[in-house]
Amino acid sequence: MTIVATGTSTTATAPTDKGVGPLLRSWRERRRVSQLELALRADSSARHISFIETGRSRPSEEMVLRLAEHLDVPVRERNSLLLAAGYAPHYPETPLDSPALEALRQGMERLIQCYEPYPAFVVDSVYDVVAANRGMMMFLDGVGEALLEPPLNAMRLTLHPEGLAPRIRNLPEWRGHLLAQMEREIALHRSAPLRALYEEVAAYPVPEPEHSHDPEPPEPVPCFALPMQIEHEGRTLSFVSSISTFNTPMDVTVAELAIETLLPADPATVKYLQSLMP
Repeated sequence: MTIVATGTSTTATAPTDKGVGPLLRSWRERRRVSQLELALRADSSARHISFIETGRSRPSEEMVLRLAEHLDVPVRERNSLLLAAGYAPHYPETPLDSPALEALRQGMERLIQCYEPYPAFVVDSVYDVVAANRGMMMFLDGVGEALLEPPLNAMRLTLHPEGLAPRIRNLPEWRGHLLAQMEREIALHRSAPLRALYEEVAAYPVPEPEHSHDPEPPEPVPCFALPMQIEHEGRTLSFVSSISTFNTPMDVTVAELAIETLLPADPATVKYLQSLMP
């Protein structure tokens, strides 16, 4: 089963009232790159970079894009840099339900369906779920009705006391991992909606794990990555998470999509899931 939600964009753009120079300097300092190093990468001079950052020189549209590329600036923020420099945005932001993205939607759906019986889903820039397979949907039994109203949000579903949190056996460790992941995204994108989501989920009380079904303990296996250990119908299943994004995206919407797959971390989890969806 696949769900598709198409909300409006919620990632804030960088402020443009500072001018492009200070914004570029901020990105350069964030990347810990000197003016000379950036100039060498962009086939320019340290003097010219300095003049751009101080406002003594107005960069061309090509130069803004070139510097943004070498500083690994997110696509949405590249548009903000262009606006701050007095140019039109370069990258479109196509709604996910647009006919222009039909091939992309179908490709993502085929990808996550082929991953069954293991869980897989697609999220946008604020972790709203835009598609999910049956392997993921089976974990939503018992989740509070309010959390299931569209758009589903992966962070709320996972960390809310009426969501999956009570069933996650190693909740403190997994919660810490997710919050740290969000902090990295906030530092990269400077998104006010993402910051608001972080503050919301970080304030959720941490429930005690449910033991009413006396679930079987997970098999001891070598820890090659932090697993999420979650109870499902009296069994403890273990997964490790992998996140994929699109290479060299040319559209803001596409740039902010991420495909997350949950890989079974032990043979018992593999056997159980395969028995559910032979």
